Amino acid sequence: MAELLPKSLVSAVNASELVAKLADQGMPEGEVQEVLAVLNLTVIPFDERQGVVAGYLRSATRHLGLSLGDRACLALGLQTQCPVITADTAWAKLDLGIDIQVIR
Repeated sequence: MAELLPKSLVSAVNASELVAKLADQGMPEGEVQEVLAVLNLTVIPFDERQGVVAGYLRSATRHLGLSLGDRACLALGLQTQCPVITADTAWAKLDLGIDIQVIR
């Protein structure tokens, strides 16, 4: 998994979720920033096009309980035609025309 990070793209929505989870665990802001720097993620702004796609994905993903963050990730994958990597096994049930790779 770590070898994928240097060439990965991440939605700004998902970067926000990462920051929130670290903060929820009590990590100070400075340490959160250090983690982000070490990860060196390529963060892609969540734009209007991705927002619309994520909205349309709701009906196709609702039965699996996917969140806005999940759909933002999928929308970025659709926009860039890059494989989507997830630890959520439910995503393997999706047929959206993109490569979804489950790492568990």
